Amino acid sequence: MSSFTIRNGRIVDGSGAPARDADLRVEDGRIAEIIDRVGGVPAVDVAVSDDDYDAGGRLVTPGFVDIHTHLDAQLAWDPIGTPSCWHGVTSVVMGNCGVTFAPCRPDDREQLAAMMESVEDIPAPAILDGMAWDWESYGEYLASMGRLGKGPNVGGMVGHCALRTYAMGERGLSEDEAGPDDVAAMCEQLDEAMSAGALGVSTSRTSLHRVPDGRTVPGTRAGADELLAFADVLGRHGAGVFEGAFRLGEGDDDELTNTRRELALMGEISCRSGRPVSFGLTQSDRRPDLWERVLEMVHAERGRGADLRPQTTARGVGLLFGLEARSPFDRAPSWVELRAAVNGRKLQMIREAPFRQRLIREADAHGSGVDFDRLYVMAPNGDADYGCDPSSSLAAIAAERGVSPAAAYLELLLESEGRLVANLPILNQDLDAVATMLDDPVVSLGLADAGAHVGQIMDASQPTFLLTHWVRDRGRWTVEEAVRRLTTDTADLFGLGDRGRIVPGAVADLDVFALDELRLHQPEWVDDVPGGSGRWIQRAEGFARSYVGGEVFMDRGEHSGALPGRMLHPATTA
Repeated sequence: MSSFTIRNGRIVDGSGAPARDADLRVEDGRIAEIIDRVGGVPAVDVAVSDDDYDAGGRLVTPGFVDIHTHLDAQLAWDPIGTPSCWHGVTSVVMGNCGVTFAPCRPDDREQLAAMMESVEDIPAPAILDGMAWDWESYGEYLASMGRLGKGPNVGGMVGHCALRTYAMGERGLSEDEAGPDDVAAMCEQLDEAMSAGALGVSTSRTSLHRVPDGRTVPGTRAGADELLAFADVLGRHGAGVFEGAFRLGEGDDDELTNTRRELALMGEISCRSGRPVSFGLTQSDRRPDLWERVLEMVHAERGRGADLRPQTTARGVGLLFGLEARSPFDRAPSWVELRAAVNGRKLQMIREAPFRQRLIREADAHGSGVDFDRLYVMAPNGDADYGCDPSSSLAAIAAERGVSPAAAYLELLLESEGRLVANLPILNQDLDAVATMLDDPVVSLGLADAGAHVGQIMDASQPTFLLTHWVRDRGRWTVEEAVRRLTTDTADLFGLGDRGRIVPGAVADLDVFALDELRLHQPEWVDDVPGGSGRWIQRAEGFARSYVGGEVFMDRGEHSGALPGRMLHPATTA
């Protein structure tokens, strides 16, 4: 590899330390030297290379590490990992929430694909047709991923659902506890996965995650002994994270008895394995104080020696509605007919007055189940806005125009030439609660869900939102603290000690950007998923460059053509 220098940058090293004016020298894909500049002059002479880059006073930071993605399938047909790559992400962790594609017997491929579609809204045809499926064990899966050209670095956890399916077949969906031989078979596969470089194990215990026939996914009702056996495997390896979609607030009484039991189990898993336990934590208007009470339980368990690490988002998790995606009125037959139209016919159909009146009439008759006071319309020509201004709600716009919500929605579609996007926050609706959660040093930034829920949400853009909304526009945190959250905090949680930091010897995964140049574009719908499906994407402006392993990966939002990503493996403490 060549040696080069990023000159005239302002280094934010990922530790939270104050930014400093310095040049950064890279050799053979690693950071070789940080050369402070005094009065604009480097303290040490460095030879000039043709590959040198003038940062022009922009920030130079570690590449962002996204610990909660479902890019397991997408990277096979989209090797640069859009849209994450447009938001400074250079390393991703897959295999969250218990659903993975390995270990997998050949006869179980369709079952695992259907399960991923049901849980994470990733179309099964794209999974089955887009992946090589040249593996059985998880180690073989990692080797297959390693052979793929990929832009970001990639690591993965092995999923409990796949472990159970591999060991138990159809019995894995039973609510009965696994027998000793079943648990031993699962642990054998987990041990193989950890030996091959898995970043840990993940599970799903929420009743929200179901297979197509309505049953909860394998492992949802697994007994404590099964999960603690997994903890023992992680403990023997001295590596890995135990991640899960845990059962919080489900079937609870006022004392949160079930949630307390769940947190106690997490604490036991962590203490027994000596490893972190990571799980999703969000605010919900349905249970507005649940997140605070869970955080109290987290700190109580940490006081007993457990390493519990909740993760949350930087903004609300919202369902998106638009012309090519679903609408708030899809209960009505005419809206179903509209959604099925192709080849640019949708706007033409809406422009036809009789059909438009039918759309309005049937929307009013069938209802929607959507609270229009909380369905926010994004301005089609501006930056993406997640502030949830009441005046931008569909209810407020409809009232101002003196029409029904369906009529207002159709008017907005026509006025925007079909570019209308409406956002319905369903989790983390209260941004003050989000900020308070992220103030807690044990809470990590995650749940971006890149690659998942492709027809419903678009949260992979949260690094840009964090930097624009919270840092630049609100001044809620310093850029140094925000970068630490996006880099060392997430990298260290997963034992990736040579990522997420700018220090000599670290891998040169780097971002170059200026806060005042960042813009977060509106979400947009594209039809690029294998099999003919569509998905939401979201672009950003202002990231001048992203390097992966010292190679230019992204240049002003465009792929350089390089696929320098490598497989990530955890450091061990054994």
